[in-house]
Amino acid sequence: MENKHLQAIPADVLTQVQTKINEAMTLLQPYVMALTSGERRDILKMGEKSLSFVEKAYELANQNPALRPSYLDMSAFAVDFGDAHGLWVAHNSSQQLYENIADTQMVAGSEAYQAALVFYNSAKMAAAQDIPGAKAVYEELRKRFPHGKRGSSESETETITETIKKDVRVS
Repeated sequence: MENKHLQAIPADVLTQVQTKINEAMTLLQPYVMALTSGERRDILKMGEKSLSFVEKAYELANQNPALRPSYLDMSAFAVDFGDAHGLWVAHNSSQQLYENIADTQMVAGSEAYQAALVFYNSAKMAAAQDIPGAKAVYEELRKRFPHGKRGSSESETETITETIKKDVRVS
């Protein structure tokens, strides 16, 4: 079992990160919107390729007022284009941050779960051998063991334990 997550993130760093995220949320609060899943599904979406199309259309609409239909509100177009373009950069940065946080949390969680399973199975074996105190520890952990979708937590534990044992032998 190779441990990839070796450096603890200091609590003050996590606090600072959360403070900065809260600050960003507060700054954007008056301007951001929340869509329903139906609205998200049905809305016309601007992607990376259409961003350059919109950018060029905005530029040409400003340069060629004779070609603009009277019902095209250029001030609304300017607001929409400016925010779509500006938020594109913020979205990409926050998406990268989100993915890095999610990946690190997944690795740390996986490794913590593996370590907990190693200890759980050690306590289980110790309880089976009547080692003093082991049964209470095993029973406490057994009550809290997450039950998988299959409903067979003990067989899942055995499968995971065998995988961990193989990993430990390989390391």
